[in-house]
Formats: sequence, C-alpha cells, structure tokens
Amino acid sequence: MSILTYCKGLPTPIEELNPIGFTDLEIFLTSFSQISHSATCETVNHLLNLTDQFDQSKWNTYLQTKYRINKRQAGGVIALAQGKVESAKKCRKNHIKQLEAKLKSAKKWISKATKKLKFGQKFYAKKDWIDSKTGCNFPLSSSIFSRVTNWQCEWFKIHHKQRYIHTLANRIKHLKLAPVRVKVQHGEVFIVGSKNESYGNQSCQWDGDKLTMRVPYCLEDSFGKTVSSIIGNFHRNIDRLPNTGAKTWHFYRQDGRWVVAVQFTATPVPKVSRQIQYGCIGIDMNPGSIGWAYIDTCGNLKAHGTIPLQTGLPTVKQDAQIVDACLQLAILATTYACPVVCESLDFSTKKTLLRERGRKYARMLSGWAYSRFYQLLESILSNRGISLFTRNPAYSSLIGLVKYARMYGLSSDVAAAIAMARRGMNLSERLPRSVSI
Repeated sequence: MSILTYCKGLPTPIEELNPIGFTDLEIFLTSFSQISHSATCETVNHLLNLTDQFDQSKWNTYLQTKYRINKRQAGGVIALAQGKVESAKKCRKNHIKQLEAKLKSAKKWISKATKKLKFGQKFYAKKDWIDSKTGCNFPLSSSIFSRVTNWQCEWFKIHHKQRYIHTLANRIKHLKLAPVRVKVQHGEVFIVGSKNESYGNQSCQWDGDKLTMRVPYCLEDSFGKTVSSIIGNFHRNIDRLPNTGAKTWHFYRQDGRWVVAVQFTATPVPKVSRQIQYGCIGIDMNPGSIGWAYIDTCGNLKAHGTIPLQTGLPTVKQDAQIVDACLQLAILATTYACPVVCESLDFSTKKTLLRERGRKYARMLSGWAYSRFYQLLESILSNRGISLFTRNPAYSSLIGLVKYARMYGLSSDVAAAIAMARRGMNLSERLPRSVSI
C-alpha cells in the first residue's frame, strides 16, 4: 500500500479572523510550535547522545510530564525527532561516500596524468626519437603567445589536483570524527495518527471540512480544551484520501504562512494495465527527448514515437514540461492497457566524476532533472492504476542501435526504448544473424 501526503496552505476564513488579522488556529499553532520545538530539540539531543537502546515509552512519559502534553502529542514529537536524526545520519553517510568517490576519481586522474608524462619523458630521452614510427602518446608543444608548454600545464594541473586531494582527505577525516548536527526548525507541529482512533487521529480530527485540534494541558488556560477551524478539503483530480484509516498531520511555516499536510495510506486504484507478458511500453530518457515504443506479447514493435523536451528551462517551467510528458505516457499506457518499463538510473557515481570529465559533460548531466522525472512519472502512473517497472539500462542504447535501428528505421532513443521493453518482458537480446555472422 502506498503512502501519500497532501499539502495546502492553511485557509484563513474571514469570519474566523480576530482583530489582529489571525485565526485562533494560527495563534494556537504559533504557541504550540514553541513547546514542540523545545521538546523536539531535547529529544534530538537525547537520541544523539544515546548509548543504549532508545526506550520510547519511558521518554514519552518524560515529555508528557515535563511539557504537559498528552501521549499523542509526545508521540508526534518523538517521531519528528527520530526522522530528523535518521535523515541527518543518512545525509552524513551519503556525503562521506560521495567525497570518497571524488577522492578516488581524483587519484585515478593523477595516476593517469603522471604515467602519461613519464612515458613522454622516456620517449624524448631516446636519441633516435625523431625516427620513431610510433610517436609519443603526449607530444611536446608550446603556446605561441605565452610560450608555456603543454607539459608545464599538465604538471600545473597535477599540482592543483594534489591540493584538491589533500582538501578532500582532510574533509573526510573531519566528517568521520565530527558529531552529527541536526537542524530543528521553528514553527513546526507534528501529530501522529492511528487507524484505531476516530477520524484517524485522536488529537487532530478532520471531518472533511472542519479541523479540530486538542489543546495540550499547558495551553488550556489560553485556548480551552480544543481549537477548531474550517480548512476545507484537499482538492485533487484523482483523490485517494480515504474517509477512514490513520491520518498523520504536519503543520509548518513556509513563506510567512502556515501549511497543513496530511499523510495517509492511499485508497487502492483499479488496475488499468495488464500483466507485463501481454505487452508493455518501454521508454528511453534523454535530455532532448523521450523515446517510447509499444511491444506486443510476441516482442514485436506495434507503435512508437518521441516526446520532445527542452533543456535549460527554469524550475517551474521544467516541472510543467515533465508533468506534461508524464501525462502523455499515462495516456499511451491507458490506451494500450499495458505497464511502462523505464531505466533504473543512478547518477550519484557519474556526478562524482564531473570534475575530471570537463564542463561540457557536467553541464549535460546536470542540465536535466532525471530524478524529478522518474519521481513524477511514478506518482502519475500510480494514481491512474498503471504499473511501472524498472530495469538495468546497461547496453540498452547499443543493443537498440545494433538490432532495431536499421531493422525498423528508427532513431536511437526509440530503438533503446524497444530494448528496454523487451528486457522488461525478459525476451531474448541475442544479435541478429546478419550482424553475428
């Protein structure tokens, strides 16, 4: 079962505004967030300094006694603190892993550059190097204007690369020894729900239009037992918010206003796509286009096409372009009643080599939001009951060029999409007879 989160800005009905221009719920959240911030900071420090196993029940009782909040509110504080600590530790681990990969790539570059210069020195040390038939792998040349040789430039690059390696090594050493730091933002309230409680949450109940929050004991003198406000519903074209089930609420400040978010187990959507052995749509992602191909149950090409894309757009326009492309793929999958097969790409390794591969490669790899595309594609297809499969993209472009580009007269991206679709159906990838003989 998939877990979704719907967000919206907290409404401020005119009839609920007080003389200073705020609703009672906004004032309550501002006061409660200060208490929640203090409790979250203390919980985070406790988790970071913990040597034994964390006793959640005992710490929950401690928070209830000290901050005069109920059990569900204390549980929300603990869940928020645990999430922040786990996220900080995971980010630290990934950061160290990325720096180590960059260090390894830099050392490999220095090894190649040094070996190339040494071979060149050996070549020019020979007396008969002029009559050599093979030549030098790194021939000596000089600039007309600066009179600096390419060897001097290479040694200069090696020198700066060694300084870069020294900086990386010190940074990695520091990160491995430094304590993990967790940032706890102000203006944040988190309340965990349960499926056994009415409206999915005991302390924060929403009937589809009106939200009623239970006030902690420490603020009852100012706000009473409960605080209510009309927040409306969460409008979606495909609404998967159920009436029953657990609902976890998260309130946070963004751009000077409160935002309300509800997390829930999504309502199942009727399946539109058939099983993958009856055919599928394969896609090949490129910065300038998305090639797609529909394969039938025998692995034969039945339909294909290309969705053009623009690069270098601002974030908002790029997201709109990605959503439009995903919707086109969803329409195709609905028309053919089949799942979609895409590449399981991981650019974390390639992005560690950007410094050694040059500016053009770095601009090409970083200019398109690959991860954003697959994130939106999974969300859009899931809402429409279409299955999404991921496969290893190794040699898919090469297989498409060798086997299908000439056979069907297709472009490289559509040919690679055929290879991905057949791989998703576990069909053969052998070379054709005309190529293998």
